[in-house]
Amino acid sequence: MINTLSENQWREYNSQGYSHLGKVLMDEELTTLQWQMDEIMMGCAPLDYNRMLMQLDQPGTGKLGPQTKGHKGATLSYRKIQDLELDPHFLAYMQKPLFRHICARVYGEDTDIACFRAMFMNKPAKEGTHLQWHQDRWSYLDRDPLVTIWTALDPATIENGCLQIASGAHDQTLNPIRPDHHLSGEQLQDFLQNFEVTPLELEAGECVLLHNHLPHSSGINTTETPRRAFSACYMDAATQTTKDETHTVLFSEAALRIENS
Repeated sequence: MINTLSENQWREYNSQGYSHLGKVLMDEELTTLQWQMDEIMMGCAPLDYNRMLMQLDQPGTGKLGPQTKGHKGATLSYRKIQDLELDPHFLAYMQKPLFRHICARVYGEDTDIACFRAMFMNKPAKEGTHLQWHQDRWSYLDRDPLVTIWTALDPATIENGCLQIASGAHDQTLNPIRPDHHLSGEQLQDFLQNFEVTPLELEAGECVLLHNHLPHSSGINTTETPRRAFSACYMDAATQTTKDETHTVLFSEAALRIENS
């Protein structure tokens, strides 16, 4: 298992705002996370669902369902399930040495790293909602998270609504941050005129490193199979928020230094 990125991968990330990491999930790990995700949707996992944000897909409406805490029925048509760091299987995956290496390179080797959000993203068969172009930025944080690891739990293709990105546009931070994160019509026109739109097609088990400022979008799923994915956003643990939130520390570099001293 590769635990570091090559310099070519870092150059790709720095210039384009993303880098393909290849197959990070081995077959047994992939099967476990696929199974666990379905268990969570069906309400069978031993988790405190009242601590988890859950959102159902609303096919045919053009709108997103409400995103609130708590299980909303046994169905495989959830669009988004957040707070997956509460699940030991997903937490263990988030703490892979490769992801520690990435965070140390981006945030600094002495920086403790916390989970900003860990979420399941789903486009059910023949369903899914179009996700408008946006940057992942939040006005209630005193600094922007910069690192997202996006992992395909099923093959991600153009036909089933894979992520599409504006390559190289990650250095174009938009202010003020819109409450819905979406680009305005004028901003979108500017981005699409000046940057190449790249579809991120992935095999199951493959993942991609994304800069959080990279504008991205995704379409609906026109196929007979779901497009499931796991998205984990890593932030500096010293980040301050105006919301009443707690964030799980994933990599404690101070503790590691003591352990190795």
